[in-house]
Amino acid sequence: MSTFQFQEQLAAYLPPMRAFALSLTKNGEDANDLLQETAFRALRNRDKFRPDTNLKAWLVTIMRNTFINNLRAAKRRKVLSDWSNNSYLIDSDVRQSTSNQGESTVFGKELQQIIDGLKEKYRKPFLMHYQGFAYDEIAKDMDLPLGTIKSRIFVARQQLKKSIEIKYHARSMQELMN
Repeated sequence: MSTFQFQEQLAAYLPPMRAFALSLTKNGEDANDLLQETAFRALRNRDKFRPDTNLKAWLVTIMRNTFINNLRAAKRRKVLSDWSNNSYLIDSDVRQSTSNQGESTVFGKELQQIIDGLKEKYRKPFLMHYQGFAYDEIAKDMDLPLGTIKSRIFVARQQLKKSIEIKYHARSMQELMN
């Protein structure tokens, strides 16, 4: 199939694909973005399409996978969209606690020091996983096998657990001595 024929068939499927995008996103602008990204990916990967197969099904698969990947990425980033004029309310805490946060701040700093004490080969995948990246994304980013990434994250967790237990056991002993 020539490039022109492929583009012609792709253009014919755009209206029903927009309807599908709208059913996924429930928003006209997001549907247009999803449709555009789907068309771009289809054109970029045209060589992977087999002419004797169903183009519409191929496009639907691309769109569905793109939509799911975008949802996962948004969840990782924890994007909060607020289109209202009262955006100052987003970060306000209704319960407004007056409790002392000093102890948790100290613990957070100590925990960060313990994490910083990990070897780089364990710290980087652990922090990426903590930030919400999937194992396969970390493996791709670090150009390492998936099993290596899982192992390093496991080792990092074990080392952190051991370091925390040692640190707080020592603190408890010190408090008993005083």
